Amino acid sequence: MTIRSRRETVKFKHPFRIRGIERTLPAGAYEVVTDEETIEGLTFSAYRRIATMITVPAEGACGATEMLSIGSIDLANAQAADASITND
Repeated sequence: MTIRSRRETVKFKHPFRIRGIERTLPAGAYEVVTDEETIEGLTFSAYRRIATMITVPAEGACGATEMLSIGSIDLANAQAADASITND
C-alpha cells in the first residue's frame, strides 16, 4: 500500500468556520494537506482519500501554527460559504 500527500493553498476572503474547529478563523491563505492511499487489486492506479488536514494559527500563541484534521466536505462547504458572501 502506497500513501501520497498532496499540498495546496486555499484562500478565504472572509473570516470562516469549519466543522470540527471550535473557533472562527481569520481570512487568509491556508495550507491543506490531503493524504491518499492506493486502492489495491485494480488494473489501473487509483487512490482514496484517508485524511485532510489544515494548518491554522495556534490559539493564543503568537506566530505558532497547528495542523488540524478536517473533513474534505467541510472544507468545500467553508469555501462555498466564503465565495457566496457579497461585499456590500
